[in-house]
Amino acid sequence: MTFEWIDTQAGFDDVTRALEGVDAYALDTEFHRERTYYPHLALMQIGWDEGATSVEVLVDTLAVDPAPLGGVLGGPGLCVMHAADQDLEILELNCGRVPMHLADTQVAGRFLGFGTASLDSLLRSVLGVKLPKADQLTDWTRRPLSSTAREYAAADVEHLLELDAALDGRLERVGRASWADEEVEELRSKPRTQRDPLTAWWRLKGSRKLRGRARGVAQEVAAWRERTAAAEDRPVRFVLPDLALLGIAGRPPHSVDELRAVRGLDGRHTRKSAATEILDAISRGEVLTGDELRLPPVTEGERAPKAVVSLALAWIAHRADELDLDPTLIATRDDVNALLGGGPDSRLRYGWRHEVAGATVQALAGGHLAVAPDGDGGLRLVEV
Repeated sequence: MTFEWIDTQAGFDDVTRALEGVDAYALDTEFHRERTYYPHLALMQIGWDEGATSVEVLVDTLAVDPAPLGGVLGGPGLCVMHAADQDLEILELNCGRVPMHLADTQVAGRFLGFGTASLDSLLRSVLGVKLPKADQLTDWTRRPLSSTAREYAAADVEHLLELDAALDGRLERVGRASWADEEVEELRSKPRTQRDPLTAWWRLKGSRKLRGRARGVAQEVAAWRERTAAAEDRPVRFVLPDLALLGIAGRPPHSVDELRAVRGLDGRHTRKSAATEILDAISRGEVLTGDELRLPPVTEGERAPKAVVSLALAWIAHRADELDLDPTLIATRDDVNALLGGGPDSRLRYGWRHEVAGATVQALAGGHLAVAPDGDGGLRLVEV
C-alpha cells in the first residue's frame, strides 16, 4: 500500500484540485469525542483513481484546514463512505456541508443481507480483501502517527471505490438499488444542527415519568448543563451526571449544602460558580409556566393497540426473512407505533418500506387482512 501524508495547506490545495476532476472519491475520517462536547477531527483519508492508478492520501487535519474540501463536497463527484453518519457530522462542522452526492457501502451491504455490514466483513466477502488489524485505542491526535496507524487508516479507503461498484452491481441485479439510494439520501439530508438546550432533558432516562415542578426543574438544569458543555467543549456527563440531574429534579435542593448532598455529585461538578448556576436554574424551573415548559412529544405509538403492533412486527420479521434482511432495517417497533398511531413522519408511510411492509401493516390494522401460519413455519396473508 502506498499513500501520501499531507500536512501543508498547499499540499491539501493540490488534493482538492485533483478531486474536482474525478467522478468518484472515497472518504473517511478519524476523530475523538470521548472527552469533548464536539467531535474533534484528527485525520482525513481520501482515495480516488487517476486513470489506471489509485491515489490515497492521509490529510493531517491538525496541521491543515479542511474547510476547502467543502467545494469538492458540493461538486458533482460521488463521495463514497462507509457508515457515514458520524463522518457527515464531522464534515458539516469542519467543511460547512455534507456531500451533494453520497454512497454508503454499509447501507448497500445491509440491503444485500450482510447484517450490520462492517467494512471488514464486506471486503472479505465481496472482494476477498483482509483489512489490517485495527487498534481500537489508537490516539489519532498523536504526532508523529505510527506507521501502523497510518496504514490502518489508509486501508479504510484503499478498496472503497471498488467495493461500492461491486455492491452497486449486486443491488441492481436484485432490484434494490433504489431502496439503497433512498436510504442514503435520508441519511445525507437529515438535520444535523446543535441540540436545543430546552429539550435536552428529554434524553434523560425516565424523563417521561417526571411530573409537576420536576419537569420544569429538569428542563432548566438540563438546559444549563447543555449550554455549559457546549461553551466549555466538555461532555454533558462531565458537567453534571444524569443521576444527579434526576435527583435534583425529583427533590430540588435550595442551598449549596443541600446540592452537595445530591447523589452523584461531588466537588468536580460544583466547582467555581457551578453550584450557584445550578441553584439559579432550579429556581427558574420551579416557576415555569405551562407555555414555557417544553414537554416531550407524545409518542404516536402510545395510542396504537399493543396486540396489533405485535402482529405487525411478526409480519415484518417474516418479510425480512423472505428478503434476507435484518428486520430492523425494514422497521423498528417505534416505526410501527408511529404508523399505527397516525404519525405523519413514520418511515413505513412512504418509499420502499411502504412497498415492502407499510401498506400491509395498515391493512392488518384496518382489519382488511389477517395473518395465518402457512404450514411451512412461515406466515401468509388472508383477506378478511
